Amino acid sequence: MSPHLTPRHARHAAAAVLAAVAAVALTACQEGKTNGAGTPSAAASQGAGSGDTSGGGTAGSSQGTGGQPTAARSAASADNSSDRCTAASMRMRLGAPDAGAGNIRYPLVFTNSGKQTCTLRGFPGVSLMARDAQAIGKPATREQGAGQAVRLAPGASAHAVLHTINEGLKGSGCWKSADLVQAYPPGSKEAMTARTSGLRVCGDEFSVTAVAPGASG
Repeated sequence: MSPHLTPRHARHAAAAVLAAVAAVALTACQEGKTNGAGTPSAAASQGAGSGDTSGGGTAGSSQGTGGQPTAARSAASADNSSDRCTAASMRMRLGAPDAGAGNIRYPLVFTNSGKQTCTLRGFPGVSLMARDAQAIGKPATREQGAGQAVRLAPGASAHAVLHTINEGLKGSGCWKSADLVQAYPPGSKEAMTARTSGLRVCGDEFSVTAVAPGASG
């Protein structure tokens, strides 16, 4: 038997149904707003991520880091001898220029500052630098033959000769005057540096001989 609803009970039941319908509608509306806002945010986040991971500039800037110092090191003669002189066991200086017949030559002197006799053979790799260590011009090219091995007792010296020409002999002009000479002894991957005042390469003529005995200036 169905229960009998009084008017009062009917009003309460209708009110409850209306409240439930309103709650469902409000929930659906809120969910629709949340989803609508979330989708653009997700798309923006993905777009930012794809842009950040391109990395083209960084990769490009790492190219060409070798430059002139690496070229100068490669220009040095290879020497794997167990008794070869190393940069750590020597001093280096640039001697006074010797000018004549349009040529200018500088002795680059290596002195054994260690306690053991060692050997130098072949060409050093030589380049010029400004005071701020910026490279000037190109590394020296090789001049003449490879020569003989030079045995250096403690305190003894050997030298190579740097060669350029006077201004005006060739039409290519002159490089900026160097403040430093950087050299890799034969077989060495470590550079040595010596000060210079007034060494300036002209006519793009810059060469170095193999090491020879003695200080020669």
